[in-house]
Amino acid sequence: MSLAEASRRGGRPSRAEAEQLGERILEIATELFLRDGYGSTSIEAIAQAAGISKRTFYARHAGKPDLFAAVVGRIVEQIRPPPEVPLLAGTTLDEILERLAGLMLRAALSPRALALSRLIIAESARFPELLAGLGGERGRPEAVMLIASLLASRLDPPMAHDDAQFAAGQFIQMVVSWPQRCALGAAGPMLPGEQADWVGRTTRLFLVGCRGWPT
Repeated sequence: MSLAEASRRGGRPSRAEAEQLGERILEIATELFLRDGYGSTSIEAIAQAAGISKRTFYARHAGKPDLFAAVVGRIVEQIRPPPEVPLLAGTTLDEILERLAGLMLRAALSPRALALSRLIIAESARFPELLAGLGGERGRPEAVMLIASLLASRLDPPMAHDDAQFAAGQFIQMVVSWPQRCALGAAGPMLPGEQADWVGRTTRLFLVGCRGWPT
């Protein structure tokens, strides 16, 4: 018996059924948000597509902003490298950062990440809660911490903690911003070879700057 059926019959769903419906709500919400936009997607439409009542929906989410934040978190988890793919691999700092940059760029250029970016660009002026739903750019703090730890431990000479944090944030922007803008229509999407060249040259430029940073 599904959670929707259990709700209608007054029964208590199993944990597996509850988790299954939770995923179904998020998947439906994701598709509707990305297809129709935030403003045009109603709680009623999501509940109807999921086959649940609004009461069941509100038992899980406080409202549309809360649901959107959950959708963003789910997209971030979906575009992360699989658990079996190591984030750090290579023998030199240059190799490690270049590979990590490639992983970040592939995630940023994934179809769902681009669709989410289009949604934010199109509707954030009318609906400021969209930006709140990003939760400080989900996943970015983790990436900043990872890169900063490399700069503080593997760079010669190592960078101070605050400088490493600042540099890590700049590195992410250098790697992702322009290719993502191109994919969104600024200059046409980069081909795979162009992406690889961008990652390599950006990493080299970044490390030249870091190695010349005053200690």
